[in-house]
Amino acid sequence: MQTLLCAAILFDLDGVLVSSTQAVSRQWRRWSVEHNINPEEALHIAHGRRAAEVIALLAPDLDAHAEVKVLEQREADDVDGVAIMPGAMDLVSSAPQDRWGVVTSGTRHLALSRLSLAGIPVPRVLATADDVVHGKPHPEPYLKGAQLLGYPPQKCVVIEDAPAGIEAAHRAGMRVIALPSTYPASALEGADVIVGSLASITVARIGQDGEFELKVED
Repeated sequence: MQTLLCAAILFDLDGVLVSSTQAVSRQWRRWSVEHNINPEEALHIAHGRRAAEVIALLAPDLDAHAEVKVLEQREADDVDGVAIMPGAMDLVSSAPQDRWGVVTSGTRHLALSRLSLAGIPVPRVLATADDVVHGKPHPEPYLKGAQLLGYPPQKCVVIEDAPAGIEAAHRAGMRVIALPSTYPASALEGADVIVGSLASITVARIGQDGEFELKVED
C-alpha cells in the first residue's frame, strides 16, 4: 500500500476512465490500410498522442486537419466495447468534485461522446487536443489541466495508461499512477506506481485545506 498526498487528480480518458482502446485501434488500423501505412507502426505511436501529430509523423503529405475530422467521427461512431472502466465511477465520485479533471489527447467532441457513453459526469476541467499547441508527451496538456484546476503541478497526481502520457506528466512535474490497460506493465515502468485497476485507488482523509490522500494498492 502506498499513500500519495495531493491537491488534485488529472485523469487521462481513453484506457483510464473509459475502456475504448479496441475502438481506437480499429479505427487507426482502418485509416492506416487506406493510406498504405503499416498499422502496427501507426498503433505503436498513436495511443496517448494527438491524432494530428501522429498523422503528421506518418503521412506528412496529407491534410492532417481533414484526416483528424474523419478519424474523430469514426471513433465517435465506433461504440462496440466502449464502456466505463472498473472502479472509475467510485473514484471520481469519491474525489472532491472541484479537484479532478480530464486531460485527453482526443478532441472535445470525442471526449464528450466517450464520457456520455460511459455515464461519467463532465468534469469542471476537460483539457483536450483542441486546447493546446503541443500534445503528449509534451508537458503542455497536463500543465494546462493543472492551470485550469488552479493547483500547482507538483500537487497533482496523474492517472495514465500510455508511455507518452507518463512522460508528459513527469515533464510537468507531476506524479503518475499507471494502469496497464493499453500497454503491458513493462512499458509503464516510468510511472511512480502501477496498479491493476482503478478499484485499487481510494480517496482518504480529506483535510481542511482540501488536500487528500490517495491510498494505492500496488
